[in-house]
Amino acid sequence: MSGRVRVPGDKSISHRAIMLGAVAEGRSKISGFLEGGDCLATLGAFRSMGVGIERQGPGRLSIDGVGRDGLRACAHPLDLGNAGTGMRLLAGLLAGQRFDSTLTGDASLSGRPMNRVIDPLTMMGARIDADDGHAPLMIRGGRSLNGIRYVMPVASAQVKSCLLLAGLYAAGQTCVREPMPSRDHTERMLRSFGAHVVHRKGWVCIQGGQSLHGVDMDVPADISSAAFFMVAASITPGSNLVLEHVGMNPTRTGVIEILRMMGADITVESKGMAGNEPVADLRVRYAPLTGIHIPASLVPLAIDEFPVILIAAACADGETVLTGAAELRVKESDRIKAMVDGLTELGIWAVPRADGLTMRGGRLTGGRVQSQADHRIAMAFTVAGLVATGPVDILDCANVDTSFPGYVAFAVGAGMQVSVSRNDPA
Repeated sequence: MSGRVRVPGDKSISHRAIMLGAVAEGRSKISGFLEGGDCLATLGAFRSMGVGIERQGPGRLSIDGVGRDGLRACAHPLDLGNAGTGMRLLAGLLAGQRFDSTLTGDASLSGRPMNRVIDPLTMMGARIDADDGHAPLMIRGGRSLNGIRYVMPVASAQVKSCLLLAGLYAAGQTCVREPMPSRDHTERMLRSFGAHVVHRKGWVCIQGGQSLHGVDMDVPADISSAAFFMVAASITPGSNLVLEHVGMNPTRTGVIEILRMMGADITVESKGMAGNEPVADLRVRYAPLTGIHIPASLVPLAIDEFPVILIAAACADGETVLTGAAELRVKESDRIKAMVDGLTELGIWAVPRADGLTMRGGRLTGGRVQSQADHRIAMAFTVAGLVATGPVDILDCANVDTSFPGYVAFAVGAGMQVSVSRNDPA
């Protein structure tokens, strides 16, 4: 693993850029937009609600915002595909509209819990009908929302962002408090679009009735996508890989801290800013890794990167313990179960627990892994293939394009040996 590479744009930021650009006044120009399935589903939803969005080149969009109250009703349900971020954030934005709307998704998204946004939105005055807290979500328009003070039981950037977006349409002030910090892209981006967002004594607050204004924005490379190559270079002898223009938001750098605690050689170079987000180049060299007890405080700061962090742990000397990560049970798959099953198939001792797992590093063998149609599980096990003693066959990988379009070609270009079979590898 060597050379210089730039992974695609940040998925979380790309979702939010579409949403805020759509309800801003005036034109926004976005570069570095992630053209993966999840973000394209969000883009399609806003086009269906009357927002003019033009593609002006790879990763480049022009959005003609319709203003805070300019969205139009769509005659059909808005299909978010596999995009959990899209559905949860859009629920907040649509709760304050004058029209009814319905949000749907694929089988995986329809199995993910939505009461975590439905309940606090209902406290604000929204009416959302759902089947036992799952999609489809039927959001009734014409409701008067009121600001609330909400203490979140679990740190979640999606829930926090949902309530802040709903707060734009609420009377008074909406304040959210988390038990631990989660990614703050929404707060940063709201400020970029001209909103006044306040942090005070652990609370983040927004005043209702504010208008947004179009901006030009450069989306950083996604640290979650870069994480696969951080681990790949860390576990492959002789590697010296530079990952360019990576988003270094301090609420997202838990993966770097965890890997460094394990002994990874990661150097931060060329620091800068892209819009309101810090960026840097990351140089990653091979280094022997050691198992650790992952601090609970870092779990929310690396929640999406744990599938590949656990591949690093499989290559580390000694035991790794993960706790406080029950959120992994309700991602695109039950990621704790999916990783334990896959690691066990490849010869690694791993035992699940309700909120994490305990595992020991060892020699990875070849084997057949079920990705559970989860893009991050699939990509994580391609990294395992770098050091496995035999081929690793990963099944059900179509959803990789939701977050990393063109992943296989990109991985091959960076030095990995990955190929796609349209047939069962057996």
